[in-house]
Amino acid sequence: MFPIRDHNPSGRTPYVTYALIALNVVIFIGYWPLFSDARALNLFFYDWAMIPARVTQTGEYSGLLTSLFLHGSVMHLLGNMLFLWIFGDNMEDRMGHMAYLAFYLASGVGAGLAQLASEPASMVPTVGASGAIAGVMGGYLLLFPRARVDILIIFIVFFRIITIPAAILLILWFAIQLFSGIGADLSSGGVAYWAHAGGFVIGGALTIPLFLRLGGRRFWDMTHGQPPHPEARYAHRHTSIPPVRPKR
Repeated sequence: MFPIRDHNPSGRTPYVTYALIALNVVIFIGYWPLFSDARALNLFFYDWAMIPARVTQTGEYSGLLTSLFLHGSVMHLLGNMLFLWIFGDNMEDRMGHMAYLAFYLASGVGAGLAQLASEPASMVPTVGASGAIAGVMGGYLLLFPRARVDILIIFIVFFRIITIPAAILLILWFAIQLFSGIGADLSSGGVAYWAHAGGFVIGGALTIPLFLRLGGRRFWDMTHGQPPHPEARYAHRHTSIPPVRPKR
């Protein structure tokens, strides 16, 4: 189950969101050849990823920032950029371009610190924009809990798109990260669940001043938790391909 789009159009062009997506893609393409050489890739991640033990033992904090623009696979990159594309434009619309950029980076660094706190002696590199994007999702939940989101459900050979409130998707996603992090063996690598959960909480907290400036609870009352503008509507076009019915 993963989101494919929301019904929450942006009131301005999300230049920062587009730039972040482009930067992540360009950087990934730049070191893509290293994936054919495991040793070279590990050395690259050692220099630029966030490695908890290096931070705690040598005080090298630069990886908290540079790791936000690195990814471990094509699917890792595509998944993160999809979430950023869906939720980032609306946060940028409400915050403004530069404030949103600062918010994104602060959420990412905070997420890295949460992962660091969960396993301070780990030598496993942490990479990905997930923590920063989790912050975007946490802020989105606070501002637009009832915005409608289309999600694709895949169950073996069953595929279906359904529309649900953003709050259901985001709270469920956060709960999965939280409970998965509790039972995860962080020493062997894998998903940085605590970076996700930490980024989500930090992003929500950093959005509170904006939420209060918009009116706080009055903002929810005025919009009923939905986007404060007409939602996007997606028409399902019929094709000329005739349906194939099962033979009896």
